[in-house]
Amino acid sequence: MRFRVSVPADLDSIVDVLTTAFLDDPLWGPAFPDRTARPRQAAALWRLLARSAQRYDWVWVTDDVEAAAVWIPPGGAELTPEEQDGLAAYLTEAAGPDVAAEVLAIFAAFEHAHPSEPHFYLSLLGTHADHRGRGLGTALLADGLARVDEQRRPVHLESCNPVNDPLYRRFGFEPSGTFVVPCGHVVTTMWRPGATS
Repeated sequence: MRFRVSVPADLDSIVDVLTTAFLDDPLWGPAFPDRTARPRQAAALWRLLARSAQRYDWVWVTDDVEAAAVWIPPGGAELTPEEQDGLAAYLTEAAGPDVAAEVLAIFAAFEHAHPSEPHFYLSLLGTHADHRGRGLGTALLADGLARVDEQRRPVHLESCNPVNDPLYRRFGFEPSGTFVVPCGHVVTTMWRPGATS
């Protein structure tokens, strides 16, 4: 199994991965309540986040883009200042004002939960629905963490689906807190200390 840094030409495939991976996520599914429009609306969000993160060369994919991991390195941000300023208008155009308000509130809660200590941030990790059950996402996570360990940096993530928590624990993450987004969903923050040797 091979992994590589994504290139701009991978963007459509990465968006497909994230759209199918999070279609029925307990947080991100209901954030786009119109089930018929959800794939198109959510894809606009994943496209923005993945495209923006590619500026760091830390969006890793399996060789044929069956799975993708979006990392933000220490000191980085998910969006550029210009993208952040235009986010409300972008989301409103893509999904309407109600969905835009919900997603902006989720983003604000996530931002508030980020630790102040420099860290890698695992923003998104997903496997395309057509390729689930083959261990691709787990292998991609292991590969990314090995690269992070070379830099001896800690990692922060938000777990929106408790089904995934045992996997994260297996890789050294521990719950560091919880927060509730406006829709009432509880999100668990998780922290993995930096490698020491």
